[in-house]
Formats: sequence, structure tokens, C-alpha cells
Amino acid sequence: MSKTILRAEEVHKTYHIGKRTVEVLHGVSLTIQRGETLSIMGASGAGKSTLMHILGGLDRPDAGDVFFEETSLGKMNPAKRAAFRAKRCGFIFQSYHLLPELDVRQNVILPSMAAGNGCDVKARAEELLEKVGLAGRMEHRPMELSGGEQQRVAIARALMNDPDLILADEPTGNLDSHTGENILNNLFDLAQSANRTLIIVTHNEAVASRCQRELILKDGKLEE
Repeated sequence: MSKTILRAEEVHKTYHIGKRTVEVLHGVSLTIQRGETLSIMGASGAGKSTLMHILGGLDRPDAGDVFFEETSLGKMNPAKRAAFRAKRCGFIFQSYHLLPELDVRQNVILPSMAAGNGCDVKARAEELLEKVGLAGRMEHRPMELSGGEQQRVAIARALMNDPDLILADEPTGNLDSHTGENILNNLFDLAQSANRTLIIVTHNEAVASRCQRELILKDGKLEE
């Protein structure tokens, strides 16, 4: 039986740009089940990334709230929100966000340092890198990798702490179609093998259609 893992209630977010006020999210409500795959589409500037950041606790709404397993993110203090992000969420960004001075293995290990993970982090990182096909690239720096390889490192890093929730922001946006397809196969396989919930923000209908549910963000609200 499905169980709700994430719930947004009447979420509002407004930005002040010079003298302009731009309301990006206008009463967004959403319920997501554990193990569900969900895509959020919308035009450029519609607020897709803003919504993803709020759902993952990277940003806070001006009004409304987000509940993870019925616990309010809005009522968490900064330390608890940081712990939530480190232990329960895995983030994958379009521009990878890898640290250039660290090698591949070290980049993957980073989230476990933030979470204070006591497991054998080196073995865990190497296991994940093998799963995404990078067993032979662990000691390379990010700039020595292709875009697809860097994104696979980002996927491994997102899974380092075995999160319940994976949030991917345009995970194939910088990749050619063939590489992007391979990345998606990796991502969906790794998410579904452990019943993780996957939310993908994308402008690509082909990517969105792979999810169990597709939503569109338009005029600050979500539509099925």
C-alpha cells in the first residue's frame, strides 16, 4: 500500500527584482507517495527549480509548508533542516556541482561527511561508482570526465546516504540524447531498485513521460 512521503500545502514564493514583484509559486499543493516517480514541467522561469528547492528543504516558502513524512520542514530549525537534506534527500543538478579539486571518489563521499555517516564510506562510494559504470574513473578529477560521466558521478553522490527522496533538476539538460538516455536509465534503475521517490524537473517531454505522473507548473500552480 502506498504511503505519503512528501506533501506541500498552499506553497507561495515571491521574488523582488528591483521594483518588480514576481510571484513564482501561487498556492502550490502536492502529495507524493513513497516510491513514486514524478516529473514537473513548465516554461523557462515558471518556478520549477524554486519548487524543487522548497520540496527538498533548500529554500523556504513565503507562505504554506512542506511536510516530509508528516514532519513540517517549515518548523525545523536550520540544523535540523540541514540534517534532513543530508540524510533523507539526494540532489542532482544540471550543472553537476562537482568540486574540481577533488577526485571522483572524494566527490561522491562528500554527503556522508555532512551527515556524519559512520559506514565504510570509501567502500560505499566505490560500490555506487561501479553501479553507474565508473569503476575505472574513481581517481580522475571532474574536468577529466565527459559531461555524461560527470552526471553519473552526481547520481552516485546523490545516493551516497541512501536517501528516501531524489530530486533531479534537468539531469539531462547538458547532454546529448544518447548520453541522456543512458543517464535516465541509470537514475530510474537506481531509484526504483530501492523504492526511492524520484522527482524530476524538466522541460523535456520525453524525460517527463518516463515518470508515473506528469505535472505542469503554469501561472504559479500545478496541473496534472
